[in-house]
Amino acid sequence: MTRIIANLSEVAESYDTLFCDLWGCLHNGHAPYAPAVAALQAFRQKGGRVVLLTNAPRPSKFVMASMDRMGVPRDAWDLIVSSGDAAQYAMLSGAVGTRVWHLGPDKDDGFFNDLPQDAPASTITRVALEEAEGIVCTGPFDELNEVPEDYRARFLHAKARGLKLLCANPDLVVDYGDRRIYCAGALAVLYSEMGGESLYFGKPHPPIYDLARRRLSALTGHQPDTGSILAIGDGIATDIQGAMGEGIDALFVTGGLAAEEFGPDVENPAPALLDRWLEDQQMSPAYAIGRLR
Repeated sequence: MTRIIANLSEVAESYDTLFCDLWGCLHNGHAPYAPAVAALQAFRQKGGRVVLLTNAPRPSKFVMASMDRMGVPRDAWDLIVSSGDAAQYAMLSGAVGTRVWHLGPDKDDGFFNDLPQDAPASTITRVALEEAEGIVCTGPFDELNEVPEDYRARFLHAKARGLKLLCANPDLVVDYGDRRIYCAGALAVLYSEMGGESLYFGKPHPPIYDLARRRLSALTGHQPDTGSILAIGDGIATDIQGAMGEGIDALFVTGGLAAEEFGPDVENPAPALLDRWLEDQQMSPAYAIGRLR
């Protein structure tokens, strides 16, 4: 049975590391949630470590710059690990070839131009779809207006040529302020449904968790025990499924993507509605909270 809590502090002493999602938990794409920031700061002040684990398709350097612009204070976290980081390593290792078609907005150019120091030696060239050996998908070209179906014709062409699609962000949708927009994951799902092959490296898939552990170990000198980590997120099929697959306790933020499922009070999910919905999802996170605080 999932335990509903009112504050992170109720369970924080059982853990020394948080793997915390960003969108829907720490910020809404425009501004941080002040209570969530305070909760993470308090956890760190008591000696805990906070890893911001995000399915953003950009390297963590660009995620940090985005949070700085939003006003998320740096004392709320220790480390950022993104789906973009994990997917970069895969791309540079040749997962979809060396000549790739980039499906994504210009803001994701850093995925190709800003490479980690320990990246595998590789030469990746962006080319037109007709010349590509594979696809690197970071999202729609116009994420505010396009939908996955807009890419069906191009995906038919790619599938006929046997191109693999590297998905840099497994999220299907995200709430950007009061708008819901499609992510790379929705495009990858369509490509797979059409018979193409999609490769994933963010939550809920293992590579991003492996990378988070390695980077945390490099920062602190030791890896946390699985039982000492608490994963926090609002994506049932990404944050929660990924944590459970790793054997990590999860705190489900009900006031995010699925908020309308749990009653009119976003801060206080209705227990009966939550239990029924989680049963339908076949998920059983250790805890649930309306909003991170």
